[in-house]
Amino acid sequence: ARSRPPQTKKSRETPPLSTTTTHNTSTMALRMIGDKVMGLMAAQYQKALGSQLATYGLRYEDLLNEDEKEVKEALELADPEVVTGRTRRLKRAIDLNFKRKSLQDYSPNMELDMWKKEIYVDIEKIRARDQEYAQLNAHNKQ
Repeated sequence: ARSRPPQTKKSRETPPLSTTTTHNTSTMALRMIGDKVMGLMAAQYQKALGSQLATYGLRYEDLLNEDEKEVKEALELADPEVVTGRTRRLKRAIDLNFKRKSLQDYSPNMELDMWKKEIYVDIEKIRARDQEYAQLNAHNKQ
């Protein structure tokens, strides 16, 4: 006859964390580190881009492609002063680039707001509207 080993009382140790909980914790930690790194990189990129925009007196919105549907519609809906200002800044930047000059050479005391948003809010609204329209009409594609 075989003998069984004596059964011992189960100790009151805490059970090990499940792999899901451990995975979620490590994923959250990696995400926090990734967000921190991306924030630092974004700040460096924004600083470098800002100095380039200031060289020619442009705004970040001036770099948006007018051929995109949302940008084109936002410009059509914008105030005429916004469109005129954008056109003048683009023409001035082209002229300064051609002459290999900086805006600071001509007006050193000019204050620029490179990150001012005049049409971006409208672009976001147009994209949201188009996305909602596509979702509402998704049943027509079947």
